Amino acid sequence: MYQPPHFREERLEIQHALIKAHPLGLLINSGEDGPNANAIPFLLDAGASPKGTLFAHVARANPQWRQLANDGRVLIVFQGPQTYVTPSWYATKQETGKVVPTWNYAIVQVRGTAKIIEDRDWLRNHVSALTARNEAPRAAPWAVDDAPETYIDSQLKGIVGMEIEIAEIEGKWKVSQNRPENDRTGVADGLEADQHTTEARAMAELVRAGGTKSY
Repeated sequence: MYQPPHFREERLEIQHALIKAHPLGLLINSGEDGPNANAIPFLLDAGASPKGTLFAHVARANPQWRQLANDGRVLIVFQGPQTYVTPSWYATKQETGKVVPTWNYAIVQVRGTAKIIEDRDWLRNHVSALTARNEAPRAAPWAVDDAPETYIDSQLKGIVGMEIEIAEIEGKWKVSQNRPENDRTGVADGLEADQHTTEARAMAELVRAGGTKSY
């Protein structure tokens, strides 16, 4: 990943926080016919290995897992907040006019080797944990045990699990750190005034914090 020094985010806890806040990762590997990519929700166990371990599952009908059984090397991309930035928000536009549009974003890339898992108990525990993680905010969370056991068994037969110990992890927070302070203030104010979305608000907070805010 292209990494200008001022955009690099090396703190593991911040990288992990983005993964937990945006767990739908793009799982990429190199197959016989070229690159292959699938969007998959991941669970992160930060304490399972020095840089953390990711857990996921894919449909058994998805050929990617068979490719990974032969060569498990993967790249996983987790996308955080991202927004277009108009030069109209920069104070520099009024001063010199020497400005152009850009795009702000926060992103984490992970590399590791996928271990394929077909054990029924592992799969049951994994989908239960994944469900609990995402149902937790609901007033009446749904649980895997709410469905008939025979139905759950039939569903488990249709998936394959994977465990990926993180070997390399990179964070890139491109959030206007390279602009003068007045320009950064203009970007944050503009995002809050012009784009009434959760993502715009999240980016505005990152810009105001100079990229240091967690999730």
